[in-house]
Amino acid sequence: MQLTEEIKKYIDKCLVCWLATASDDGIPNVSPKECFTHFGSAGIIVANIASPQTVRNIQQNEEVCVSFIEVFVQKGFQIKGKATIVGKTHAEFSEMECILNEMTGGKFPFKTITKITVEQVKPIIAPSYLLYPETTEKDQIESAKRSYVVQRNSVNSE
Repeated sequence: MQLTEEIKKYIDKCLVCWLATASDDGIPNVSPKECFTHFGSAGIIVANIASPQTVRNIQQNEEVCVSFIEVFVQKGFQIKGKATIVGKTHAEFSEMECILNEMTGGKFPFKTITKITVEQVKPIIAPSYLLYPETTEKDQIESAKRSYVVQRNSVNSE
């Protein structure tokens, strides 16, 4: 499955994603990731900075779920797919490492990268859009700013 331009745009705008994994015995683990991006037409890459449980789970069970939302608009995506752990000897590691290091300025060391091949995509949308169909993104942004006590000029609401 291909990542659309809309999905890539949301990935670029989101500061954190949540990566869900499960062990062989089905024990779930969800971990926040701040260094992630789209890779190619159907992939997402995540730097493995401090998540040994995530790596262990993926080595046991490749099925994962990634969720991310743009916090002010309160829309995003849930992506399910298969993950692999990419080590330094892997052919794609250097290319992926450059992309992730550019995002962080090289401030976060990592030895491996999680590469997720996208299989399913589902939009995430705040319930207010569904319960109150007249809700606009602008309304949602203003509501979020009030909820999070954000200064008017501190957020680019596009």
